[in-house]
Amino acid sequence: MKEKTVSEAVAYRRSTRVYDPEKPIDSELVKECIKHASLAPTSSNLQLWEFYHITSETQKKEIAAACFNQPAAKTAQQMVIPVVRMDLWPKRVAANIEFIKSGFAKNKVTDPKTQERALYYYKKMIPHLYRGGTPIRGFLMKLYMTFRGLRKITYREVSASDLRVVGHKSIALASQNFMMSMAAKGYDTCAMEGFDSKKLKQILKLPAAAEISMVISCGIRKPDGIYGERFRIPFEEVYFER
Repeated sequence: MKEKTVSEAVAYRRSTRVYDPEKPIDSELVKECIKHASLAPTSSNLQLWEFYHITSETQKKEIAAACFNQPAAKTAQQMVIPVVRMDLWPKRVAANIEFIKSGFAKNKVTDPKTQERALYYYKKMIPHLYRGGTPIRGFLMKLYMTFRGLRKITYREVSASDLRVVGHKSIALASQNFMMSMAAKGYDTCAMEGFDSKKLKQILKLPAAAEISMVISCGIRKPDGIYGERFRIPFEEVYFER
């Protein structure tokens, strides 16, 4: 099957509520789409995400139950669950530092001051920001940045809740990459937010710090699996050129 162009995939993608049980999808192609998800933009290149690819019939039934057995979950051929892992920031910072260091040898960067400047962001700024992930420290950082902002241009999204938003924004970008890639292959998806997060974390054996962003069901649509025509607010009401 010829893959769709970007414009074709965007137009084709719809939230599919009922999948055809007679039309299975290729797990390897879904995995390829998850790889595309992992190429999405991500704040500070920290990649604080994980993707759980559900193909087991047993787990699909358990997860569908945790999603209130809504049709999009109950009829899914497979599922992909994007998970935010803010707790992995030290590990991801270390990976970025090692990547930058490997570039020093490759590009013959030997000046210590140049190396120090290149590593400053990940060695100093990111740890300072992400240690604010606890509520008390985050509150103090927010207070400090508010006063600092009275004098100069300041980055203000530093509280624990702000950092959570950053993590979920990044994984939302990755999820859209995934769904567009699936659409390009003629596969359908539905991003679901209706689920019992505690039950779902137990099924996936996730640590307490992990946060499930959404559950994406996958398959091939039935004709009645799309609930009506696409509705969008008139573009003129949401587009502003300045």
